[in-house]
Amino acid sequence: MKNILLILLSVLFLFSCGKETSDLKTSFDDTEVPELGMTEKELYDKILGTLVGSAIGDAMGAPTEMWSRENIQLEYGFIDGLDSMVREVSPEGIWIANLPAGGTTDDTRWKMLTSTYLLSQNQTELDSKDFAKHILKTYKGYVDEFSEIKGIDPEPFEAAALKMGWLNEWAKVSQPFIDENLIAYSDSLNKFYGGEMVCAGLLYAPAIGAYFPGNPEKAYQEAYKLSIFDLGYARDLTGLAAAMTSAGMKRGSTKEDLLAALRLDPQGYFESRLVGRTAHKLLKEALFITEESSKKDSLGNQLLPNSLALQFAFAQLDLKQQDMPFHAGEIYLQTITAMIFADFDFMGTLIFLTNYGRDNDTTAAVAGGILGAFYGFENLPKAEREKVIKVNKEILGTDLEKMASDLTAHLIGR
Repeated sequence: MKNILLILLSVLFLFSCGKETSDLKTSFDDTEVPELGMTEKELYDKILGTLVGSAIGDAMGAPTEMWSRENIQLEYGFIDGLDSMVREVSPEGIWIANLPAGGTTDDTRWKMLTSTYLLSQNQTELDSKDFAKHILKTYKGYVDEFSEIKGIDPEPFEAAALKMGWLNEWAKVSQPFIDENLIAYSDSLNKFYGGEMVCAGLLYAPAIGAYFPGNPEKAYQEAYKLSIFDLGYARDLTGLAAAMTSAGMKRGSTKEDLLAALRLDPQGYFESRLVGRTAHKLLKEALFITEESSKKDSLGNQLLPNSLALQFAFAQLDLKQQDMPFHAGEIYLQTITAMIFADFDFMGTLIFLTNYGRDNDTTAAVAGGILGAFYGFENLPKAEREKVIKVNKEILGTDLEKMASDLTAHLIGR
């Protein structure tokens, strides 16, 4: 009898644990959150859409990250979905070699790191010094992990070194920023990744935009505040990517709302003497490219490999390339061009960016985060969203659903 009771208790325990896990997605209801202008379920759907949408873009571009179009076509043909990553590991890339389709890189890691930071912050005001401390704390954790390794087996050291390498440059900037050492901060910032205007803030901007749903100007200002690793107008681009995500988070948002967010200018960049606002020039270039592209194919799908419109758009973007594929201006131009060209279609945008090449996991991750907020998780392609969630959780230890749940609860004050 005692054994039977133990078995029954064990079954009940397992059932309750399983129910708790399966109810994670449905723990939010149709209760209206007045200050956010949406229900709990809508908020969760859009936050999850941001994280998973970005991860889908990251996963689509990761197998061919930094490749030329010629090499992409030679090995993969025309990419229209997820594929396995038969590639080496690197600090900014994948940390496990030869990941299956759905695996992700630092683009997803940055959304998760930023989301963890957001959970520690007040709902309406972010602290950039706290952000730097969070990055430095994460980096120190990797250093401690490395120092605690026993023995001489190279593999644990290699794995820990990958993690340290990911945040090494960021730690150099974070420490003097925290210390308010302006000279040291300026010096380290101007040597950040060799002094190039890399797309630092664009890596995490969509996560900040999702944190301020339906308030693009606020999202811009807070993202700008946290763009402490950006140089020049890259800070403006970070703010605009967050603003666009925030605009997409609003209930009933439209494509016009997304475009309108790109014209916000809380920091007064339009007042720049002689130069003007580079971000707006990039928007005009994107509009020009898509308008001229539409004249090349009068009929049919413009996102097919033999599309004259697509090839024209690619050729025009080639003319705007910077020395570094991860230059913030290049990333931004390619991202908004793809969205406008594809009429803000989720998969169409990612197909454009992945096949264009260059830093295609980052461009697709930025676009995927913005459009994931716009459409919400339930409207993302089912096969891709499920595969990305599964691979990230089971192989990479990245639980996108739990993070979305935690952020949602945090925003509604639970």
